[in-house]
Amino acid sequence: MSDEARSVVDWEADLQLIRTAAVAAGQTALGYFRKGPDVRWKNEGRSPVSEADLAANDVLKTRLLAARPDYGWLSEETDDDRSRLSRETVFVVDPIDGTRAFIAGKELWCVSVAVVHGGQPVAGILYAPALDELFEAVASGPALKNGDPIFVREAKPGETLHLAAAEDTIGMFAGAYGNPVARVPHVPSLAYRLAMVADGRIDGTLVKKNAHDWDLAAADLILARAGGGLADLTETSLSYNRPEVVHGVLCAAARPLLPGLIAASRSLEPH
Repeated sequence: MSDEARSVVDWEADLQLIRTAAVAAGQTALGYFRKGPDVRWKNEGRSPVSEADLAANDVLKTRLLAARPDYGWLSEETDDDRSRLSRETVFVVDPIDGTRAFIAGKELWCVSVAVVHGGQPVAGILYAPALDELFEAVASGPALKNGDPIFVREAKPGETLHLAAAEDTIGMFAGAYGNPVARVPHVPSLAYRLAMVADGRIDGTLVKKNAHDWDLAAADLILARAGGGLADLTETSLSYNRPEVVHGVLCAAARPLLPGLIAASRSLEPH
């Protein structure tokens, strides 16, 4: 079967593949957790990478490309191979999303793996081994957490909305809704924060510019299948596996709340 002819059934097979690989990578990373792994700095000293990131990346790359050698590869911990741009289907991977939390011994980190086809995620896994949580979704299927369906929260009039945003911006969102707004403390893993919107623990989040494909692709699909949305400030959904893998300011929320969050976020951007 050609790459273009793959059906939802085939994406289920890919979901099973990335689930198994993500769990294996997560367990590999867990072996380094709270054990003082070696750490170096990349991107001119702005981003840490630990030996656990690299070990988990090796597990994912070996397993996934052995099973699907015709797929492209995009990972935070692999030098970008531009041949991915000629592939209709690509693995988009962050072996540890939330590396700073991992290094600090905090549990809020996860393995993020997506299959992206034609620029859109069609299968996604977020595995948080320190929390024993696994989120997953496939195109046209439900979003699941540890096998059970999850949904965004449907806030009622007057209920407090819990939004993840910087302390100096949270007050800007109160006027966007008829509901009071409360700030959610910082969640160090962006992918996990989006999963928290998907399972209804929080109502939405503002994502600062410079998030990458690997931070977003798997969580984007899981959030969408749970009834939420992720979009930029023009209310456009994201496309992945482009030449440029960095994104601008984004908003994520339950779909009824998304337009208000985007409108309020526009006011925060310099003109």
